[in-house]
Amino acid sequence: MAADHSRRGFLTYLVAAPTLALATGLGPQAAAAPAAAPSLPEVADLVDLGDILILAGAPTAHMLVLTVGTDGAVTFRLPREEVGQGLTTAVAMLVAEELDVPLARVGVHLEDSRPELLFGQFTGGSNSIRSLYDPVRHTAAAARARLVRAAARQWGLAERGLRTRDGAVVAPDGRSAPYGSLTAAAASRDLGALTATPKPESAHTLVGTPTSRIDARAMVTGRQRYTLDLDVPGAKPCTVRRPPTLGGTVKSVANEAAVRARPGVLDVVVIPTGVAVVAETFGQALAAKDALDVTWGPGTVDDLSDDDVRARLKAAAAPLVDLPPLTRRLDAEFDFAFASHAPLETNSAVADVRPGRAEIWSGLKTPIVAQQTIAKALGLPVDKVTVHVVQAGGSFGRRLFFDAALEAAQVSRASRRPIRLMWSRVDDMRHGRMRPATHHRIRAAHARGQVIAFDHRIAAVETDFRHGLGEILTATVTKLPGSLGNKTFAQILFHTTVKCPYHFGVTTQHLTEVPLKMPTASWRSVYSANARGAEEIVVDELAAELGKDPVDFRRSALRNPAQRAVLDKVAHEGEWGRRLPPGHAQGVGFHEEYKSRTACLVEIDATDPKHPRVTKAVIAADVGRPINPRGLEAQLLGGLTDAVSTTLRAGLHLDKGLPLEGSYSQFHYARQKDSPPEVRIFILPATGEPGGAGELGVPAAVGAIANAYARATGTRPRRFPVNFDVDFTPYPR
Repeated sequence: MAADHSRRGFLTYLVAAPTLALATGLGPQAAAAPAAAPSLPEVADLVDLGDILILAGAPTAHMLVLTVGTDGAVTFRLPREEVGQGLTTAVAMLVAEELDVPLARVGVHLEDSRPELLFGQFTGGSNSIRSLYDPVRHTAAAARARLVRAAARQWGLAERGLRTRDGAVVAPDGRSAPYGSLTAAAASRDLGALTATPKPESAHTLVGTPTSRIDARAMVTGRQRYTLDLDVPGAKPCTVRRPPTLGGTVKSVANEAAVRARPGVLDVVVIPTGVAVVAETFGQALAAKDALDVTWGPGTVDDLSDDDVRARLKAAAAPLVDLPPLTRRLDAEFDFAFASHAPLETNSAVADVRPGRAEIWSGLKTPIVAQQTIAKALGLPVDKVTVHVVQAGGSFGRRLFFDAALEAAQVSRASRRPIRLMWSRVDDMRHGRMRPATHHRIRAAHARGQVIAFDHRIAAVETDFRHGLGEILTATVTKLPGSLGNKTFAQILFHTTVKCPYHFGVTTQHLTEVPLKMPTASWRSVYSANARGAEEIVVDELAAELGKDPVDFRRSALRNPAQRAVLDKVAHEGEWGRRLPPGHAQGVGFHEEYKSRTACLVEIDATDPKHPRVTKAVIAADVGRPINPRGLEAQLLGGLTDAVSTTLRAGLHLDKGLPLEGSYSQFHYARQKDSPPEVRIFILPATGEPGGAGELGVPAAVGAIANAYARATGTRPRRFPVNFDVDFTPYPR
């Protein structure tokens, strides 16, 4: 391996000629350094989580690998997880744009765990495009520079006269050399110093253009390979019998011998989370699991049900501030239920643990932490554990944790064979990680038609951040001067994501977490979905109390033209204020986060308040620089659907230490009949750097739906989801 030193601190490592393979990284000199990361003093003033994540990952951000093969095919190894958000397509577009190759010739492969990346292999916080935009472009630009120089030497021409087009270097006289014919020369160690500068955004022809996903055909034809589709030799099906309450433990198995004697059963293994059965088929494993006679120890929240949790949260919420004299106040309290992440693909993993080594396959957003945790559990050095990241069928925050991968490793070690572990849908709903329940108190003060104080106090069941984010925050914010560095992990995440966008005078937002031992995790939009959703409801109620139109009131209170632009767009396109039949109404909401902003306008049919339906939605978003507008539309549509679901019907009932819901038929996520038949999404023109979008769409839609429901029914919803009956027979525990 050799290094090509360039002039401004950028290293390009050449491997595997005649293929051109580049592994880029930061060095003492620089050919094409990215925009400088924020200095430490500046970070103390940042309020955006994405900036903190980018700062943490900066030391290894350019340790990327790109290969150009002799057939001209380009492969980029992505140190992030694809969970359906369209990241592989967006990254492929960046590579294709920079190298001037057709998108169809770019392949994106998910990287195995790479501990040397430190904090640079974390997928979350709507941060992947923000953190990868410059590094990917610089890596592809370095490859293009080498290919151009190789062609220039081959032809004896000056590089400045050469161009790249359709996967080839083109000379002024029309000669062309396909990239595949240049890879051996481009991989030469004696090309000399190179300056690799990405294209200016003004020259982009693919980036910013609506583009279909590169994996769409594989997904709709069933050829996309997820974890349980992998052909790992000898891996046997495995399922786990789980306790009747959260956190319960195994005391004894009364009929282990009889279960082992069942047809196809290969092993019965007790692990910390339950009793695993390994069998020849999943059907045999499931039947044997159900036949187990297990005596369980107590769980961690056996005495708690929904009412108990609400009472604890209400008691924990900090008191609201007193108001100055001669002001009027508006007080409101809200409760949001637990919610399942409910990804279509349940937890799953394949593990092959042998003496002295282990190999794991799973959908993982934090593979480095997974590798470290599994290595510790198995008593192995980290470098003896190989973790393969597999594309996953949904996450919404769930795959920040690696529960199935850890379980699979434990079972494989005990059973001394490779296993493929699958969580059932009931397992995923009841024992999977969930969005914490929250309680909100909001007080707004106004005088002479102006809001002069806004106070929001939140109590939430504690969110588990033991998936790497805590380490990231420790390595960055907690070492910095200023008040931000003195806060807890939860408070840092809260204060860097939840921000009131309005000029409401003295504005206070405060989070208190209640440490219940429950399997929680960040759920799409984390704190913002509930917190900003509740605030948008109060904004509507403030407008009514002040006798102002909700859109006009927001427009006058928003802080800058970029915010007003998305609000104006939905108000115009959605025909805000148009007459609707009785029981129908419009609602609007706004949200800004991750350097992006969005507004949502919905229409709802609540003629039957127990069965409301959102009939129309108009969404506008400004995400700075959109890479794939079609992918952004899908993200915003997904956020809208999450908001429709959890605002109107979808939640988890905690009953004596266990959620009652055990399937999609019980966790009432929106079906086609619940979804708006008309949705129009507008992505505003590019400005500046890319912002985050994966979580952007939920909070504004929560507020818009709740406000439309209130206007249609004449009620003010205070508990969410608004229709939350146990209208099903729960599965046995």
